[in-house]
Amino acid sequence: MTADARTYDIVLFGATGFVGKLTAGHLAKTAPPEVRIALAGRSRDKLESVRSGLGPGAAQWAIVVADAGDDAAMAGLAASTKVVVTTVGPYAKYGMPLVKACAEAGTHYADLTGEVLFVRRSADAVDDVARCSGAKVVHACGFDSIPSDLGVLLTAERAAADGQGELGQTVNYVRQLRGGFSGGTIDSMRTQAIESAANASDRKIVADPYGLSPDRGAEPSRGGSKRAKASSPIDVLKGVAGALPVRRTTDGHWTGPFVMASFNTRIVRRSNALLGHAYGRGFRYQEVMDFGTSVKAPAMAGAFTAGLLGVAGGMSFRPTRTILDRVLPKPGEGPSVEAQERGRFRMEVESTTTTGARYRTTVAATADPGYSGTAIMLGQSALCLALDTLPDRAGVLTPATAMGDVLAERLRSQGFTLTTERLDPAETDATSADATTTDATTAGDVRADAS
Repeated sequence: MTADARTYDIVLFGATGFVGKLTAGHLAKTAPPEVRIALAGRSRDKLESVRSGLGPGAAQWAIVVADAGDDAAMAGLAASTKVVVTTVGPYAKYGMPLVKACAEAGTHYADLTGEVLFVRRSADAVDDVARCSGAKVVHACGFDSIPSDLGVLLTAERAAADGQGELGQTVNYVRQLRGGFSGGTIDSMRTQAIESAANASDRKIVADPYGLSPDRGAEPSRGGSKRAKASSPIDVLKGVAGALPVRRTTDGHWTGPFVMASFNTRIVRRSNALLGHAYGRGFRYQEVMDFGTSVKAPAMAGAFTAGLLGVAGGMSFRPTRTILDRVLPKPGEGPSVEAQERGRFRMEVESTTTTGARYRTTVAATADPGYSGTAIMLGQSALCLALDTLPDRAGVLTPATAMGDVLAERLRSQGFTLTTERLDPAETDATSADATTTDATTAGDVRADAS
């Protein structure tokens, strides 16, 4: 079946969930009227209720009843459309049948996963199939990991266009973060924590900074050179300080770990590998949160880090996980419209190239990162995959490698900031930053991940 012969252009699977509803709302406002859209999920009544709240533009959208656990239903869903976008997670539990169906049918696919293990399993299972069918299987099409992935891509492209070589040490500073992480994200983190605790090979994949690379052997060794044995108390203190997740930059900004760094960094590194290491063989990437320069900044960074460590550790053990489940957001839950309207984020990717040139790419939006902002990113990814001329590339991809500059332009049209500038040599790291605002935290691997 050719793409033109399919019944729909876009099927939104999981349209009755909190982020699914927001994504449906965004598509109803921004999709051209000729785009054929269907809402899919388990309950016809709930799907019809969602559709009725979207306004007249969505009145003719189709309803498709399907269960994620029904392989035949997933195959039929994939075969009916050019693009499937799904918010049904945890993806490790519910996502693989749909991924396989899309890869086999030559149907483009996008999701919101933040699960390293799921992306690894997806790549291992269907990359070759998707390459043969022409399907673009694109994971991490929300706040995890579009800002990170596009930010680094735009930085590398600008450096190359200026003739300034490849990227070297690159840091993504989370300057502002106001908003929440969805209950679905929490549930995905919970699932990965449980799987990792039970399986040594899974722990190894999650711990590997290059665990999502399509060619692990071409990446840096995890071993590296052995550190010299500490010979004095000063050496010991230096070693301890170097391992601390809370640090102070040269211009006085205090930074701490970013909750999604362990996932985002691996997606960015996968993009580099899929692009033939276009960012550079010496490309090194990390993400941190900036807490500013005030006298309270180190205490804020320390308290935030301790909280993340506590939640991350608690997710790995049943008794503490039970306690956390009582207070953390549940799947399908989310903030009020008013709270979402107060959301915003700003990230700044700073990099030094092999010629010594320095660049900064800003990715920002006045939208709740985990909810309204993610709905915009997923919705525009769906439209991008369905309508736009994209790089001739198929398989298990990333936002940067599947959609790249085309998606960046779409996001700019929705009010996102994506700009790259070359910095004056006198400027230093972590300049011109406000203290990071964090209104909600969640669990995850909280290492700064400087590999």
